[in-house]
Amino acid sequence: MNPGKWIVVVFILFAAFIGTLVTVCMREDISLVAKDYYNQELAYQDQISRINNAAALPNKPQITVTRDFIRVEFDSLSFVERGKIDLFCPSDSRMDRNFEITMRDDQAFTYALSGLKSGMYRVKLSWSMDNKDYYQEEIVNL
Repeated sequence: MNPGKWIVVVFILFAAFIGTLVTVCMREDISLVAKDYYNQELAYQDQISRINNAAALPNKPQITVTRDFIRVEFDSLSFVERGKIDLFCPSDSRMDRNFEITMRDDQAFTYALSGLKSGMYRVKLSWSMDNKDYYQEEIVNL
């Protein structure tokens, strides 16, 4: 074979490689951390205040996670007015779960975790009590 044919063969192989690479990259699922990421960044100073409020508490809420449930206990804290628990899975956004904390006399909240696959999750707990907002975050493994 003369050198001109080798140049054509190398060019065709390179084009096939690039085409395969583009196809594989286009099929890859790219999940953002959150769908409203930019709005969350704009409101981050409020988040810092909530984190500081939670850090100043003498007794923080206890978060217990097992394979089947998540339990949050506010034993020694004032009455929780409202709140939410966000269970965030960085590797698969389909495994994210959200739970609402509603007012009641019992200060322990338990929620079922059916259908979640094993892995690392970030528990984002935000709540309000005594006209202040609080935020606590923990990393757990199921």
